[in-house]
Amino acid sequence: MSSKIQVKAGNIKIGGGADVSIQSMLNIPSTDIEGSVNQAKRLEAAGCQIIRAAIPNMDAVKLIPALKEAVDVPIVADIHFNYKLALEACAAGVDKIRINPGNIGSDDMVKAVAQACKARNIPIRIGVNSGSLEKDILAKYGHPTPQALCDSALYHASLLEKFDFHDIVLSMKSSTVSTMIKAYELASQQCDYPLHLGVTEAGTERMGLIKSSAGIGSLLLHGIGDTIRVSLTADPVREVYAAKDILKALDIDKSGIQFVSCPTCGRTRIDLVKIAGEVEERLRDCNKNIKVAVMGCVVNGPGEAREADIGIAGGDGCGLVFKKGEILYKVPEDKLVDALIDEVNKL
Repeated sequence: MSSKIQVKAGNIKIGGGADVSIQSMLNIPSTDIEGSVNQAKRLEAAGCQIIRAAIPNMDAVKLIPALKEAVDVPIVADIHFNYKLALEACAAGVDKIRINPGNIGSDDMVKAVAQACKARNIPIRIGVNSGSLEKDILAKYGHPTPQALCDSALYHASLLEKFDFHDIVLSMKSSTVSTMIKAYELASQQCDYPLHLGVTEAGTERMGLIKSSAGIGSLLLHGIGDTIRVSLTADPVREVYAAKDILKALDIDKSGIQFVSCPTCGRTRIDLVKIAGEVEERLRDCNKNIKVAVMGCVVNGPGEAREADIGIAGGDGCGLVFKKGEILYKVPEDKLVDALIDEVNKL
């Protein structure tokens, strides 16, 4: 169930039946404009659809027009506590604001931000997490429970609603996957705002991908969620690749390569781990809507390759190249990857 309310960040629609969009965040210091711009270009090339940048002070606002000039994807200003930063970010042409209204001061300050965003059709993402809960909510629930996270997000939304602002996206992130899932489930039942999914502080690439897949994937399979960010202690480009892979694994994104490979067994006589990794990397940016199979032996190989547009199955130091289940030819192991890539290029 996608949210009923739809907002637009630049040219990207969020919620209301729009496709699930992929986000990431710059991790270059905001004072390094050249480095930030270069990273934004890499994120855009990798398939990132929304880029967030920390705006910790007035000097950082200069980053916004530089990013807007360099890439075509919407830019989000991540702001804490200082409402004037939000006003300056709006004036600088940012496409979306990430802020918690309850942290920026009086009603007059919240009203100023709401009016500035409304005048320019800039949505606001309210981002709460386990470490940002209000004292009264923590006192009520004892610790960051799913309902506490949901209550906090809806409280912040109510501060904007007072000033007739409704272009809102909500996120309720936790580093505990089960808490995050339940919080978003509650929010999907209690409001119609688009939901930004993510597991916060998920960890290094290995564990972060596992936790994000479990949390984000579970919710998306139940129709909850409109935009996602996979948080990894890694190059942000890896976050984008991970997010794309999650959407492909769930059949939400049907574009590009569908890649299958076997786990190997005692029958395998080629270095399939190396071959599969090389094939996946070389086809990462291939936009052809095809299925590619990389199998270790002929036991499962032909069957999987029959379901694939193109595939290979290993032999003893060699392999067979298949197309729609039909054997094309046999090649030595060291020629397998090149042969497969050549056949993909012919499709």
